[in-house]
Amino acid sequence: MSPLSQLFENNRKWAESMRARDPAYFERLAAGQSPEYLWIGCSDSRVPPCAMLGIEPGGMFVHRNIANVVAPGDSNVLAVITYAVNVLKVKHIIVCGHYQCGGVLAAMQTRSAEQMDSWLWHIKDVEFRHAEALKRIGDEQKRYDRLCELNVVEQVRHVCHASMVQEAWGRGQGLWVHGWMLRLKDGLVIDLGVSACRPEDVEAVDRRVIADDE
Repeated sequence: MSPLSQLFENNRKWAESMRARDPAYFERLAAGQSPEYLWIGCSDSRVPPCAMLGIEPGGMFVHRNIANVVAPGDSNVLAVITYAVNVLKVKHIIVCGHYQCGGVLAAMQTRSAEQMDSWLWHIKDVEFRHAEALKRIGDEQKRYDRLCELNVVEQVRHVCHASMVQEAWGRGQGLWVHGWMLRLKDGLVIDLGVSACRPEDVEAVDRRVIADDE
């Protein structure tokens, strides 16, 4: 059996098992979605958001890209956030990075603009902003880990400043934004302690980052 044929066979078995467990499962799934969460994560194949959080299909809206970046000019991620906030009315937006992120490592190892892919500039900018604090971390692995964390915090800030999020808060819509990390070595998710549910909280996120860098 070819690899692709195996995928179709796996899908058939999965669908049969779901119907056996719950005959009306797919009818409910086809009727619509009402997820409470929007997950903005990395495309890394080792990071399966719904599986690792125990969430069934329909429970989480998901956007993934290299290094979980929320670039202000990226119409793709902004469209996802807009739909999640305005149409699906999600209650939580989770930006989740992970340690050993290849996108972050690529940004750290690129030394000139000629070699820099335009996407990695978003991460490189985070490295520039925290250059002094990162230099004080002597251990290379710990410095790499810290940049993975700082990248998440920066993307949380971008989400908080996005117009559709600001407008949702302005009309009193209950909406939280969180920054998390996944530790691949044990599969555990870590709360970075950078959450916001109103515009004033963004200033607290900024202060937290500055305090951690001192």
